[in-house]
Amino acid sequence: MNNNYDYITEMVKDNGKKTAERKVWSIGLETTLIPFFVATNATGRTKIDRDAIGSPLRLAYNQDGSVKFSKTGKPIIRVAKPISDQVKVMRDNYIAGLQKFAHDVQQSETESYNSEATACLSAGKPIADRDQANIDKIKLAMENEAKLKAENEANLVNEALNHAESINQNDNKAKSKKAKELVTA
Repeated sequence: MNNNYDYITEMVKDNGKKTAERKVWSIGLETTLIPFFVATNATGRTKIDRDAIGSPLRLAYNQDGSVKFSKTGKPIIRVAKPISDQVKVMRDNYIAGLQKFAHDVQQSETESYNSEATACLSAGKPIADRDQANIDKIKLAMENEAKLKAENEANLVNEALNHAESINQNDNKAKSKKAKELVTA
């Protein structure tokens, strides 16, 4: 395979850097995206609004112009639309690049690619089988629980009907007794 994809090797390495900043598509806004967009604007590759780059985090507003709040009572902060729109374009292009790389490797190194895919499927089979067995157990338990619930509900209905019938019979006996008392009186 040619080395046109050296950036792929760099992309899949763990660099160990973790930040606690606001992320857009899991990319740090302040340390990565803003400097990147300043550079792409400076080189003419993008024309993102300068106010979006200068103030990428903004309050969200309701249609009536009031500040939007979350259910917890905090004001909602959103990323400026030109920034989020450009990140979407980058994400779409990134996905296309991943797909192109996979396709190119499939075409140029078919045997190696197929061998790796087969090995991955074989390695994953025991996990998939275990998970399926657990899902089957859960489904069976849920079906049994539903069956027991239905039986319990049917028993409650039958008990209620029997109780109502018993009350009706007692009421009829009382009416009959009262009728006999009236007839004999």
